[in-house]
Amino acid sequence: MNRDAMLSWVLGAAAVAVGYVQWGWRGVILATTLVVFWMLLQFSRAVRVMRDAASAPVGSVPSAVMLHAKLRRGMRLTQVLRLTGSLGRRLATEPETFEWADASGAAIRAELEGGRLARWDLQRSGEEAVSPPSGPSPA
Repeated sequence: MNRDAMLSWVLGAAAVAVGYVQWGWRGVILATTLVVFWMLLQFSRAVRVMRDAASAPVGSVPSAVMLHAKLRRGMRLTQVLRLTGSLGRRLATEPETFEWADASGAAIRAELEGGRLARWDLQRSGEEAVSPPSGPSPA
């Protein structure tokens, strides 16, 4: 289980415990309702991103260069899909590799590890791949 999922479960359990201590069974019901509401919001956001991405042609972006400039290490897949506006063309499963191309022939290849963007490079038609600048990854 990754760190974000563990933190979510701990916060949910803490909300239920605080609700019980403060207001008894009514607090447990309130905390449970809030946790379920939060989960529904997250699910709704993910479905909206996937629906919007599915309505566009697979693997296409308006500008691969602009996408390359906006990508950051550690972005979640839903954040990448929101930037691209389309589902990527899957190239490999280990590591998860997707590609998006624009009309000029430039393409972005993105590798995901644990659902987060790990590496990506820009490939222009007839040129070598351009990798992102190396630097500290966000915490």
